[in-house]
Amino acid sequence: MKNNLAIFEDYKIRRLYDEDTETWFFSVVDIIQVLIQQSDYQAARKYWNKLKERLKKEGNESVTNCHRLKLEAADGKKYLTDVAGSETLLRLIQSVPSPKSEPIKLWLAKVGYERMQEIADPARSLDRARENWQKYGRSDKWIQQRMMGQETRNKLTDYWSEHEIKKGEEFAILTNIIHQEWSDVTVKEHKDIKNLQTQNLRDHMSEAELIFTALAELSTRQIAESTKAIGLPENKLAGKSGGNIAKKARVELEEKTGQKVVTGENYLPPKKNNTLGEK
Repeated sequence: MKNNLAIFEDYKIRRLYDEDTETWFFSVVDIIQVLIQQSDYQAARKYWNKLKERLKKEGNESVTNCHRLKLEAADGKKYLTDVAGSETLLRLIQSVPSPKSEPIKLWLAKVGYERMQEIADPARSLDRARENWQKYGRSDKWIQQRMMGQETRNKLTDYWSEHEIKKGEEFAILTNIIHQEWSDVTVKEHKDIKNLQTQNLRDHMSEAELIFTALAELSTRQIAESTKAIGLPENKLAGKSGGNIAKKARVELEEKTGQKVVTGENYLPPKKNNTLGEK
């Protein structure tokens, strides 16, 4: 997931972008702070807890649609925090009487619109991504491979969307099946190997890891298309088959080179050494 702090007027709103589900998740308490115009975070948290209890008693589904993800707090540590997508937040906002309701709705809509612009014109997001990767020192060769892999990924998710796969949990399930099949590790395990937390795994893959991920997803899509896979069970089978094709190629390469494809290498900035007493 990508961390991204957003600003609404003078309020900082924490949010995360989930690459697998293609969804922005916003901190509910941060949104509540804006609505009730409360600078005290703890007061806003108490307000949200009471509101949550009332909505649960009323059987409001918006509360059940909230997730809990780790977000960074003011003390620099990460804590499990209630988050929600734009659609759920728009429903919750209706429950809070506030003159800020309309402005925050427009702000959320703008966030959604920016994403819609990128979907309608993928070049926008690709150009932005290219600039960011160049800024962080990625080679032209790596950037080309990353972008080709993203195009392959987009074609696969387009197929899923058109064949009864729900964005969100089902996208994540299939992604993990394909990944584990080709690499022998889950997405989470792969991130742990690379010491990643909220960072996007693909942004920290080596050229080889990107190539095998793309091969697995390309194979999955073509198998799904040839078998006319519809729904989660049939696409799971396609994912296993597609991932297995990439796995066979990976194993053969590792046997020939004696080097593992999945490695702990990443592009994280080096940790600063805190040395005392040096001048």
